[in-house]
Amino acid sequence: MSTLTILQRGEPVLSAIAKPIHNIDSAEIKQLIIDLKSTVALAKGVGIAAPQVGQSLRLFIMCSAPSERYPDAPLLAPSVIINPEITHTNNEQELGWEGCLSVKGKRALVPRYTSIEVKFLDENGIKHAQTLTGFLARIFQHELDHLDGITFIERLDHESDAIDEQQWRNIISPTKNCD
Repeated sequence: MSTLTILQRGEPVLSAIAKPIHNIDSAEIKQLIIDLKSTVALAKGVGIAAPQVGQSLRLFIMCSAPSERYPDAPLLAPSVIINPEITHTNNEQELGWEGCLSVKGKRALVPRYTSIEVKFLDENGIKHAQTLTGFLARIFQHELDHLDGITFIERLDHESDAIDEQQWRNIISPTKNCD
């Protein structure tokens, strides 16, 4: 198990459409899954996509727990998502704060669908179809964007709509950040 370097916005792989995975059982894919889990845990993220570590493959990890970055996050054990698709969305979108391990130090209110129907393979090649809502739907959409060469910054009307982490901390918890 090793920790991988998380690439930052501007790296070409982060703006490319990732390739589907055809051999889930390959040693390379199994190792990448192990390393992605380790990397996202160390970075204290709620998800990480293969392109963020330089691998143009349709694979991401979703994991969630309350943290400093996402205090209201629900609990979700690390879940491997391979060749994901959104098959249906509701028409309702809501704004929610997002950050990204590949866009260090920035936050923005990003519109996302509140409910999505998805299908994907897990690390054992088992097909899944499920409905995701709320924060988990947000994570899935954010990570799927990475597989399509999009960061949350591209979802904004203007890049200047993103704020830095300290501004964000003051907005979400102004009394805790008065120094």
